[in-house]
Amino acid sequence: MINNKVSILLVLIFFIISASCSDPDPVLDYCIAKPQETCKNSSTATIEDFTFSGIKLPGNFKDTGFSSLGVNSNVFPGLNTLGVSFVRADFDIGGVNVPHFHPRATEVAIVLEGRIYSGFVDTKNKIFAKVLEKGEVMVFPRGLVHFQMNVGDVPATIFGSFDSQNPGLMRIPNAVFGSEIKDELLEKAFGLNSKELSKLKKRFSPST
Repeated sequence: MINNKVSILLVLIFFIISASCSDPDPVLDYCIAKPQETCKNSSTATIEDFTFSGIKLPGNFKDTGFSSLGVNSNVFPGLNTLGVSFVRADFDIGGVNVPHFHPRATEVAIVLEGRIYSGFVDTKNKIFAKVLEKGEVMVFPRGLVHFQMNVGDVPATIFGSFDSQNPGLMRIPNAVFGSEIKDELLEKAFGLNSKELSKLKKRFSPST
């Protein structure tokens, strides 16, 4: 009897944790609003509230070789409470989307143009990577580090979708070298001297 109660309790805990890790289910058909705002009156909603044209054109990747345009409820209020968002990423030849992860979402990405070396690393440090051609799709499990690089001879574009309206983004180089972690720790952790570390911190500083 005790074992049955323990089993039921564990199942309930599992479902509570699962529910808390996902975007909450909507209680309305839709709630057109930016975060922290009141829903727009549904009687005044139009088709324009449910369409978005801000990613028809490539972003400017000439300076860095890479550009990303995120689409979430901040820029497209029609997505609010629906538990989804997406991104357009454009790559110059040789352009790189540095290793990063999304703490709150799984991502599915499709290559629209070009050839992209794409992959992720699991918690056992096993890498899953290949060159994706136009029309191919790859999934990046939630919270795992992933990356892309244009290995073709023309600019490339991918579209990514997320199962959260706020997936979050942590770029590894920026998080490590663009934060205020003590220099001594970083030098010891990565085998860097002060000059090498200074160069990296300058490159990934939030102000650059």
